[in-house]
Formats: sequence, structure tokens, C-alpha cells
Amino acid sequence: MSKFIIAAKVDNQIGVLTRVTGLFTRRGFNIDTLTVGETENPESSRITITMTGDEYARDQMINQLKKLVNVKKVEILEPEATKRELMLIKVRHTAETRTEIMTAVDVFRAKVVDYSANEMCIEVTGDSAKVDAFVALMKPFEIMEMCRTGVVALDRGGVTLLNK
Repeated sequence: MSKFIIAAKVDNQIGVLTRVTGLFTRRGFNIDTLTVGETENPESSRITITMTGDEYARDQMINQLKKLVNVKKVEILEPEATKRELMLIKVRHTAETRTEIMTAVDVFRAKVVDYSANEMCIEVTGDSAKVDAFVALMKPFEIMEMCRTGVVALDRGGVTLLNK
């Protein structure tokens, strides 16, 4: 089993995301992460899906996605694609733990985006391994809440979803 990233350019219309995710449900495949957003063209959206499976699962999902009317282009991104994830994590702090948390923020090149007397909200951006490592480092402190975007990814160099 390997993890792979599917990038799809779709029409920016109501119901397209439901049809795309419904394919995974009907085939019994799980989506690890899912991100969707408008592209440089407001009539199109880009869906980035990460999933774990074998080559059969990957090929089946690509073929099924290509059959949907509102899906214009579907590709598997190369492993060396530029991948990023964003996480907001709210951590409780005390006078004793504040310095240690701030040191971790500096080492991970994260950013404190909200701060109060007892809590801070930290933004972490990077690959999933970096985000996972930051979560593991914060576990000894009280993680009050966290939210992750899922992976967004683009191929390196001049390759785009449209010219593959």
C-alpha cells in the first residue's frame, strides 16, 4: 500500500464535490485528505486528494473520475511534487511552559497567530511529516483544539495539470 496524490480540475459548480467524493464511497476507498479551491479561472476548481491504496485502487479511481462530466482533467502527482499542509493548533500555556512552546514555534518556523494569557494559537505550514512532528511535540502540553487543511500540491517546474 502506498500513498498517492490525485489532482483534478473540475467545473466550479454546485454538487461536483459530492459526485467526486461519492465515487470513493461507492468503491469503498477512504480519502486521507481533501482540499478544494477555486483556480486562476473562477469557472474551475482544483481538488487535491490523498489516498492510500495499491495500483489497482489508484487506477480505478483515476478512470472513474475521468468519466464524470464536470471533471476536466485528472492526474497523479509525482512523489517529488511540492506539497504543503496548513495547521492551526491551540495550546494551553503557563509561565513555566511558554518558553518551551515558543522555542518549538521558532524551530519549526511556525507563527503565533493568536495569544491570550493562557492559550495561544499557532500556525504551522509544511509537509505532513513536519505538521505531524509539531503535533507530537505539543502533546505534553494541553492541545485544546487543532484543524488541518489537508495536502495541497503542485508539480515542480513548468509542468501543470493542463499540460501533462
